[in-house]
Amino acid sequence: MNAEASISTQQKGVLPPKEPSLRAVPNREPLQLVRTQGQVQIHTSTFRGSFSIVLSEALRSAGLGSKVLISQFLRGGVNQGPNGSINLCGRLEWLRPAIETCLPEKLEEDLSLKRKYQEKAINELWEFCKKRLFEEKLDKIVLDEIGIAIDLGFIEENDLISMINNRPSSTDIILTGPSIPPKVIEMADQITELRCN
Repeated sequence: MNAEASISTQQKGVLPPKEPSLRAVPNREPLQLVRTQGQVQIHTSTFRGSFSIVLSEALRSAGLGSKVLISQFLRGGVNQGPNGSINLCGRLEWLRPAIETCLPEKLEEDLSLKRKYQEKAINELWEFCKKRLFEEKLDKIVLDEIGIAIDLGFIEENDLISMINNRPSSTDIILTGPSIPPKVIEMADQITELRCN
């Protein structure tokens, strides 16, 4: 109906013909929030040094409100251990084992007291990580150089596989470093490989 016709019908007191009204929306089930699904991510290379990329991702996540735990299994030198974690951004907890130096990729067969001390410190860190993960208070956990720790005999491969399989479903697990076991690689949702050309 054009504007002139509308005005003239209003002046005559005649109402314009009614257009069909909107239909009611049928009742529907309310939307259900979907729980976040965590991923297993692997950052690997033939050399040590893929950690800086993961660190920036962890800092960003913590800055956006996620609870993050970083555990560097072979990086000592600060005598830290599970009770001496560093907290950054209020939501990022950073751990290193309570050992005096960083460990090399290959250790000589050494059953000395020093080796037992290193093994104890790394095992304490591993147990702390598992405990924190299963408390369901983490959104993301970074296990730096976990593959080398397995190669050196500090951590059992099957223990890592069990941890991944039984983690809270919303938690991301990020594994870094060379020597990630093939069975663990098969479990990954995302694999990033750094190469040196």
